[in-house]
Amino acid sequence: MLGVKLLAADVGNTNITLGLFEDARLVGSWRATSQATATADEVAALVASMLSLDGYQLDELDAVALASVVPPLTETFERFFRTRFGLEPMTIDAATLSRALPIEIDRPAEAGADRLCNALAARTEFGAPAIVIDLGTSTNFDIVSAEGAYIGGAIAPGLGLSLEALVGYASKLPRIELRRPPRAIGANTIHAMQSGTVLGYIGLVSGLLTALRAELVERSPTDSRVTVIATGGYTYEPWLADVPGIDAIEPDLTLRGILYAHQSIAGGEIASDELAGSTLAGGAADR
Repeated sequence: MLGVKLLAADVGNTNITLGLFEDARLVGSWRATSQATATADEVAALVASMLSLDGYQLDELDAVALASVVPPLTETFERFFRTRFGLEPMTIDAATLSRALPIEIDRPAEAGADRLCNALAARTEFGAPAIVIDLGTSTNFDIVSAEGAYIGGAIAPGLGLSLEALVGYASKLPRIELRRPPRAIGANTIHAMQSGTVLGYIGLVSGLLTALRAELVERSPTDSRVTVIATGGYTYEPWLADVPGIDAIEPDLTLRGILYAHQSIAGGEIASDELAGSTLAGGAADR
């Protein structure tokens, strides 16, 4: 008997990431550039083409779940699946997740769906307390308390965004490849920029992680261990191994969080035993 197929869509400002789950097992994932003004037909073509890369078709889907921070695209996805396939996408937000994940911040409605899904996935797979570092357009730190609640975190510019701002406002600086320079003291403009962006970014992530971990430890039982998980588009970069304190690297964590959210909201039990094991941070340099 064929398994139930769920399409999980993480709709961000820079990228749309799709994951196809068959009975809670991730069987395929794809990434494309976001276009907030895309029409329903353009979304249809995008989703269909990505699924077809691995031999899947839209009419095989049984359910769709969205974690979106781009309202126009949220509406476009919903309209496309509703009108073309008769599927009512589950749109994940603070209100729909409130029973599965306690959200203990000042204004829960402002929490991004992707951040909540990261917290839910971290708690489900790694326990609590935990910190998720989502390395994307922005750099998000999502915190799960020892009691299993989402309690906020930190948001910083992403590595690519920082570089774009630097190049955009300094007319004589060139676009460069984001890679670790041979040394911190750059002897030329390119190496100096790589030092400031890549090594500076490592310092930003390390410094914020140290501060957030210290506060989380203070409010946790003395025998608690804080687990730190990295996810997002920059998890494949070799320099991530230079960030101390990361326990696991999980590029698909947000997609699995969408799966858990769908399971919880739909009334099923959250189960992760069929999913692949974690990638230990020690192997990050080989990615």
